[in-house]
Amino acid sequence: MANELLQDKGLQFAVRCVNLMKILNERHEFIISKQMMRSGTSIGANISESQSAQSDMDYISKLSISLKEANETKYWFDLLYRTDYIQENEYDSMCKDVKELIAMLTTLIKNKKKKLGIV
Repeated sequence: MANELLQDKGLQFAVRCVNLMKILNERHEFIISKQMMRSGTSIGANISESQSAQSDMDYISKLSISLKEANETKYWFDLLYRTDYIQENEYDSMCKDVKELIAMLTTLIKNKKKKLGIV
């Protein structure tokens, strides 16, 4: 159940990143948005890959990559906001979603490691 919810949230977030990139391109921002798009869509892709993991360690690895990509995406949102490419309401909304993904990924990774006796 948690994995399905996470997978759905990852896909929804990727859609939001694609739509934000469209808006940013209309605002003539093409560089940072590309970076945000790559890392933002990679989150859901790696979550999806984790569902077919070959082992528990592979599962942890895929989710850890998603977590790293989520943190990178948060960085790009910070940069877009501080350079006035996105407004505060856009920033707050996207950051809320990415922080939720970060929290979910962190919890799943910690729980799986705990279950395996890895700390």
